[in-house]
Amino acid sequence: MLRTAFEEFGNVKSVRIIKDRLSGEPRGFAFVEMPDTQEAQAAISNMNERKIEGKQLRVNEARERDESAPRPSRFSRDGGNRNGFGNNSGPRRRF
Repeated sequence: MLRTAFEEFGNVKSVRIIKDRLSGEPRGFAFVEMPDTQEAQAAISNMNERKIEGKQLRVNEARERDESAPRPSRFSRDGGNRNGFGNNSGPRRRF
């Protein structure tokens, strides 16, 4: 679907839909790689705010990640609460 839509504007080298690691469901964004700069700019201009299958796209050029900027941790050190077991049901014992 995405590949076909972007191919209206030129050659598409790759399409990578980003998925959640745990559920496998799409996270709501993708990367479309187009080797020709002019074709890519035309795709960005024409695909931005277009609806595909009822979802409005926001299309822009990917930026390099700033590796020097701190990245938020996805997990806390104690499992999400003070007892370290990842829930708030109180202390648990291992047997």
